[in-house]
Amino acid sequence: MKTLIVNCLLLLALVSSCRAADSIWNLCNKNSNISAGSQISKNIDSLLATLVSKTPSQGFITTTFSSYNTKDTVYGLAQCRGDISKTDCSTCIQDAAKKIREVCPNQSDSRILYDFCFLRYSQEKFIGKLDTSSGLIYYNVANVTETDPKTFDNELGALFDKIRPEAVLPKSQGLGKGKKKLTPFVTLNGLVQCTRDLSALDCAQCFATAVQSFMTACHNKKGCRVLYSSCYVRYEFYPFYFPLDSTRTGPSVGTISSVRLSP
Repeated sequence: MKTLIVNCLLLLALVSSCRAADSIWNLCNKNSNISAGSQISKNIDSLLATLVSKTPSQGFITTTFSSYNTKDTVYGLAQCRGDISKTDCSTCIQDAAKKIREVCPNQSDSRILYDFCFLRYSQEKFIGKLDTSSGLIYYNVANVTETDPKTFDNELGALFDKIRPEAVLPKSQGLGKGKKKLTPFVTLNGLVQCTRDLSALDCAQCFATAVQSFMTACHNKKGCRVLYSSCYVRYEFYPFYFPLDSTRTGPSVGTISSVRLSP
């Protein structure tokens, strides 16, 4: 049974640069404790060096690192959001690799998520496996006032029905994005992103699980982000993905809450 822990936060300003302080979720598996200076810890450092150097060229990489003892093998994955530049990707992955060792110094199963990138490593072979076992939901506490709740649900559903199939296409590299006008002056913006190690079926399943949260924690809210290890789903009443809409560049600032999902 998933437990929900609700915390209040202030909405941070949107996409300028992705620095270490801007991580929006991290998870350190306390059941994977390792000793500082151990061979596993050294392998993690070597793995992170590979992720930092090789992720920006394609925006995604999976890799492994091991010593002579196969019990020390570490699996890793890094991915940047599909709409950002190689320069922003490189900056984000560098920050992620540094930050994850700070927040999870003694765990061999760790992950960290930013607006622009995601990084994960583990001694378990997680690559290619759907994972919605834990995650985080951010939602704007303000209710939608531009239309009635039923109409908004229909419009939101129509937007994600449109962009989800785009994300599972091989050429899309796990990314789907789009927008829908609610009124002549109000536009709903949506984005979905799967990790590129997933099959099309698992990617679609991850999206379905995430979008269900829109009808619970995020029902009739002016913004929501559902974050899992395998996918990322978001909608806002302001533009947040690239290329930015030049007619609407200012974020809708307000108070948000977060709901942590854990096994």
